[in-house]
Amino acid sequence: MTTMRIAPRFRGPAKSGNGGYVAGLVGTALAAAAPADTVPRVRLLVPPPMETDLELSVDPSGVRLAGTAPVAEGVPVSAATLADATVDPVGPDEALAAEAKYKGLVDHPFPGCFVCGPENHEGLQLKPGPLGDGRTACTWHPAADLAASDRLVDPVYLWSALDCPGGWAIDLEGRPSVLGQMTACIDARPRPGEPCVVMGRVLGEDGRKTHTASTLYDSDGRVLARARHTWILVDPALFN
Repeated sequence: MTTMRIAPRFRGPAKSGNGGYVAGLVGTALAAAAPADTVPRVRLLVPPPMETDLELSVDPSGVRLAGTAPVAEGVPVSAATLADATVDPVGPDEALAAEAKYKGLVDHPFPGCFVCGPENHEGLQLKPGPLGDGRTACTWHPAADLAASDRLVDPVYLWSALDCPGGWAIDLEGRPSVLGQMTACIDARPRPGEPCVVMGRVLGEDGRKTHTASTLYDSDGRVLARARHTWILVDPALFN
């Protein structure tokens, strides 16, 4: 069992941790213990509290993150779950051009978001803009402080980078949503500073839920990581 705290740097909404980052904490722990033919699926049970002690526990059935109440749980699922999660890429120049149309620069429901919030200068500063065909695209050059001990980007930040490009494939102005569930697979990890492209795409809607996918590519167009998300329609005022 490991005790941890979510620092304000890693917020999503103003009062809670970023969903992709928190899912990454759980998913990374699960990936280290799960069978080779599975991928981690993480479900967020409540808005992750910040600056409070949380216990991360691993057992044969999965991983749990809890404080005074359960926060998130991760279980291994078949790798086939991500069969539709690879979003067709664009080149770095087209992804950079899409950033100019990133709607979060003007009207962001959670402007302090660690992944894509324009007001979080300690965050990843992703700007997933629409391509006009249901996909989003943006560039990412991981910063040096995101490296793990092996000098590659820590997997938790790959989970983070896969989060919001899927979310911005939704019309967040008309359908403000927060992450409810995320399944991800990391095939390879970039070095800090390596040019990357992140893609997002809507897969479908089901009542208050929206399903999306995202894919992280290196500068040569190779897949680094993939994810599938379930987003829950919310009132942003309840989270800020």
